[in-house]
Order: sequence, then structure tokens, then C-alpha cells
Amino acid sequence: MGLFDFFTQEIAIDLGTANTLIIHNDKVVVDEPSIVAVDRTTNKIIGVGRKAQLMHGKTHENIKTIRPLKDGVIADFHAAEHMIREMIKMLHPRKRLFNPSLRMVICIPSGITEVEKRAVRDSAEHAGAKEVYLIHEPMAAAIGIGIDVEEPMGNMIIDIGGGTSEIAVIALGGIVCDKSIRVAGDEFTSDIEEYMRRQHNILVGERTAERIKIEVGAALPELENGPEDYAVSGRDLMTGIPKEITVSYSEIAHALDKSISKVEEAILSALEMTPPELSADIYKTGIYLAGGGALLRGLDKRISMRTKLPVHIADDPLRAVARGTGIALKNIDRFQFLIRD
Repeated sequence: MGLFDFFTQEIAIDLGTANTLIIHNDKVVVDEPSIVAVDRTTNKIIGVGRKAQLMHGKTHENIKTIRPLKDGVIADFHAAEHMIREMIKMLHPRKRLFNPSLRMVICIPSGITEVEKRAVRDSAEHAGAKEVYLIHEPMAAAIGIGIDVEEPMGNMIIDIGGGTSEIAVIALGGIVCDKSIRVAGDEFTSDIEEYMRRQHNILVGERTAERIKIEVGAALPELENGPEDYAVSGRDLMTGIPKEITVSYSEIAHALDKSISKVEEAILSALEMTPPELSADIYKTGIYLAGGGALLRGLDKRISMRTKLPVHIADDPLRAVARGTGIALKNIDRFQFLIRD
């Protein structure tokens, strides 16, 4: 077995729109932003992950930054393949005599098409994978949260990632009904950019808007112990001169209101599709929140108020999907729902 391990490496990948996580030997060994920097003149990759993130929005004409995934699926095949390959290299910074064959489990959105599925599989195979298994994100999130997905008990999972919000009802190791909408973290970020431009006449970049979302992002305009106001620097649209203003969490809650309402509508729509026996289970177990969007202050309260159901946030929601993918990798033979062509 030891020799076999030496020749085969098992890795689980949470290929996200915003961040990519790789799990090896039950540990998160790579946690990097899903972004690639390319030299336009030579078409060479000059940075992946954090290194490319630092360049994002600050490049000159010879460098461009690409986010290979959009709305949870691969938008740039070439960049995605290079990103996966470079991130796998981060597992072993030292040179090896030979590269072991890779067995990968990759998570995909539940509303993905066959063509998009093929793109994920091809990217992984081009990056050196010999065996590729796919798992749906809500299922991976449920396993990561610690739910026994093979029980005849209904559980509702909401995974709000960077590109998509996945809502699924899971029972007996399968997804009974699901709703996938392309309103998630990226949409929240662009709402903030738009709000700053409209309300404060200040132009901010994607990275600054993301920072505002993390520091003072909220789903409710009134919180018990809300964050302090946050200072934002950007370009004044009237004068063109850089300036600084402060924003409060209540303002950001108003800015995000429309997008969060879309997520709420999708949740209600998924609850409407749920078979009555499973609805009875969900009434008892409540709703589970995972993904980066679950960190939005007051989101659990807002969803609970709308659905009249208890809402639980996963421990470390950012890594719930990656953890579940890692567990599925260890138990490939047990989990029949892993997709394998």
C-alpha cells in the first residue's frame, strides 16, 4: 500500500469562482484566490493565486489578470488548466524525480450542464489527473457540515459561494430537489461598487468592494453588535481626485438588499418543490448555511425571518465544501453519488 501511495496521489479540489482549495491527507494544503496573471506578449502565466491577486486591478497593458471561473463554471479553459496545474505544484514545492498519477475529486455546482461538466473534467485531465470524480457542491457541503447524507432524513443546504448560490434538499445520498442561481458573492461585490458610485460619487475597484463586504457587509440594516464604520478610498467621479469616505454596515445592507431577496426567493422556490415528508423533516432540522456568503452578518436571521425555520451556520463555512470533498475522496467506494464517466 505504501508503494502504491508513492505512485498515486489523492487530492480533493474545491474549484471555486473566488477561491480554490486543495485537500491532501485530510489537510487543506492550498487555499488561494482563483485568479491567474498572464503576460500578454508571451502568453506565459506569471502568477497564480495570491501573487496574481496582488496584481488584480493594478496591471499595465502587458499584463492581464484572468479569473478562469465565472458563475461557478470554467469560462477560460486554458487559464483554468494552468491554474489547477500550478496549484497542484504548490503541494510539493521541491522538485520530484517523477510526478505521481493523480486521483481527484472536484466539486461542481448542481445546476451545471453536461458541456460545463466536460470542461471541468478536461481541465483536470490536462493538469495531470488520471482519475477524475465529480461531486455536487451542496452534497459536499452537507458532508463537510457533518450531516449523514445517506440517512432517510431530509436536510436543506444553502451554499452561497462566489459565483453561484446552491440550494438543495438532500436525502438517502442524493439531491431530491435543487435550485442553483447565479447570484452570490460576486454579485454582492458588484452591488457594493454600484452603490458607492451612485450614492457617494466615488469609484472603487473590485478588490476594495470585496474588502468593504468583508469588513462591514450585512444582510440586515439593524444588528445587535454591528461592525464599526469603515474608511473607503477611491476616485471622486466629479473631480477625478482620490478621496476617502466612511461607510456603515446599514448602508451596505441596503446596497445588498435586492440580491439577498433573489436568494430568499430561490430558497422559497426550493421549499415549494420539496416533497411533503421531507418538508416535515426540514421543519425539525432547519436550514444549513455554508460558503463565504454565510459569513454575511445577519443573513441567518434574515432567512429565518422569511422562512420561519431555524437556520444554522456551518463551522468554518468557507471550508465546508472543501472538507466534504476531502471526506468523499477518502470514501470513494462508499459514496455512490460521486459522478464518474
